[in-house]
Amino acid sequence: MAQSASPSGRQQHYAVPSPMPWPIMGSTALFLMALGAAFVFNGMLAGWASIAAGFVLLLYMMARWFGEVIGESEGGKYGGWEDGSFRWGMSLFIFSEVMFFAAFFGALFWTRVMSVPDLASIESNALMWPGFDAHWPSAGPAFLEKFQSMGAWGLPAINTALLLSSGVTVTFAHWALIRNDRAKLLVWLALTVLLGATFLGVQAYEYGHAYSALNLKLSTGVYGSTFFMLTGFHGFHVTIGAIMLTVIWFRCLKGHFNPDHHFAFEGVAWYWHFVDVVWLGLFIFVYWL
Repeated sequence: MAQSASPSGRQQHYAVPSPMPWPIMGSTALFLMALGAAFVFNGMLAGWASIAAGFVLLLYMMARWFGEVIGESEGGKYGGWEDGSFRWGMSLFIFSEVMFFAAFFGALFWTRVMSVPDLASIESNALMWPGFDAHWPSAGPAFLEKFQSMGAWGLPAINTALLLSSGVTVTFAHWALIRNDRAKLLVWLALTVLLGATFLGVQAYEYGHAYSALNLKLSTGVYGSTFFMLTGFHGFHVTIGAIMLTVIWFRCLKGHFNPDHHFAFEGVAWYWHFVDVVWLGLFIFVYWL
């Protein structure tokens, strides 16, 4: 039987990219950063070199990979099938990030609801650690290390306002792109990047304040470890999101995207809204409650 003709305008071929080193290079960069962090946690200064090398490699990988995809997109290689693949790929990537943070939030929940009360109820534990009681935040018995927890209504509240505002500005930028209003698109997108960078600056100041004034460190028991792991990983995701938004801004400046073809913008906006939602969870369960 003869094959029926394809509908008018239907894409005839799927663009298959050539083999590239970028995925394995990105994995190597993340491994170097994680390895360096483990070294730093154990007092080895060489860990900072590993973290720096991993971060530089990550930036290089992102620049090259983004460059190749941008070139293919602007060269007209992508159609409806590729657009669908990108959407599925970004959706699954964000889902994997949801599971990543779910593991840390789950550890926080288990610690607060199960572990700390159980330790306080065990009689033998009272002999080993007299004075330990089931309260949160906890770093173990009070005599081991004194610290203050981070309050919710200072710097964290400011950062919450900054990040939620950035979610609004990136939405305004998207609406401007749909209307093909390039001037407002650039303004709103630049403001989003600025708000994200300000968030990171406030978080860095908060960390300095926690260390110097509150004696709150990564080694401050289970509270210190969960606090810095959750907020630190979130800050890393904000950094990556700000870099991606900056790339999108320069693409917009060069005239890339149009109202009907701009998934790169949408994908980064999805990611940015994701880090907004994660921060809301952090503000409620780490800082407030």
